[in-house]
Amino acid sequence: MSDLVYIGYEFIVEPLQPAVEILIAELGYAGFESFVETDNGVTAYIQKDEWNANILDDIQILNSDEFEITFSFNEIEQTNWNAEWEKNFNPIQVDDLCSVRAPFHATPNTKYDIIIEPKMSFGTGHHETTHMMLQHILKNDFIDKSVLDMGCGTGVLAILAELKGANAIDAIDIDNWCYLNSLENVQRNNCSRISVYEGDASLLDGKSYDIVIANINRNILLNDLKTYASCIDENGILLLSGFYKDDITIITNECNKYNLNHVETLERNHWVALKFRKE
Repeated sequence: MSDLVYIGYEFIVEPLQPAVEILIAELGYAGFESFVETDNGVTAYIQKDEWNANILDDIQILNSDEFEITFSFNEIEQTNWNAEWEKNFNPIQVDDLCSVRAPFHATPNTKYDIIIEPKMSFGTGHHETTHMMLQHILKNDFIDKSVLDMGCGTGVLAILAELKGANAIDAIDIDNWCYLNSLENVQRNNCSRISVYEGDASLLDGKSYDIVIANINRNILLNDLKTYASCIDENGILLLSGFYKDDITIITNECNKYNLNHVETLERNHWVALKFRKE
């Protein structure tokens, strides 16, 4: 991987929050692979092969009147990536029950201890959407359930599902970095009931699950909800995140078309995570 060339963007953000969190999420959906928060904003990296001059055209927050965001970018070699994120990856705890940490962090006193080495993948638990999805998993019964983690990123949600007692978990991501990183993290956490696949919703043909988890952006969710619904067993659960509070209505209306009824909403800094049940 040392021969990969990256484009690094240095964003200066005022005020910092919630703008930095929103910016990171939108950049992630645009193809940026890693982020380092700074005192003034965030630095974001994307592979040069994935970059184009219009890469920021769909980053909505850059047009917001609420925040002042400026940026510069330059080409960099991928060097000492692990050292860079190690300096900035702090362990987190969710509801005093679940910890998400790197291998070099001290072992915490929590019921569920997840060790993640994120590398280029999204999903350390720090972002609002991942944090809330971890909360949803903690609150729901996973004993002997079949589970799909769609858009698995680092595999952190699938790992917690196994720790909560799920008996068969499929973790799927279209991004090769995420696929490889999930494989590593599944092994690192000694999980034996998680199968990791590289691909999209087309892999779900003929599959069925008690619980479907999808932390992806709004447009992909809207496009694939019909497929997710077809995979959920009667009285099964759908957990969704990756979108803003303003998107609740359009997501809920689409879910209702497939007999998925809204049960619960978690909200964190303009982001939401919704729970639906299939009737």
